[in-house]
Amino acid sequence: MDGSAYEISVSLDLTGLKCPLPVLKARRQIGQMESGILEVRADDPAAPLDFEHFCDTAGLTLLKSDAADGLYTFHIEVSQI
Repeated sequence: MDGSAYEISVSLDLTGLKCPLPVLKARRQIGQMESGILEVRADDPAAPLDFEHFCDTAGLTLLKSDAADGLYTFHIEVSQI
């Protein structure tokens, strides 16, 4: 799914934070959302694996996982049941 197919609801800039803080802060934000798309930016080298694992275990859909110049961008679909 490309970026034009959905609108970002909340964007978090978690650059400068190291594991496990980016995932913990994203989890807190997801808990405050009813639905939508959470965009997370992080620069921790462990972030791609951490967010993939987090989404898999939490039952969330990771719509996007990109890397450019040491900056990682994730789009996570949130839908509370």
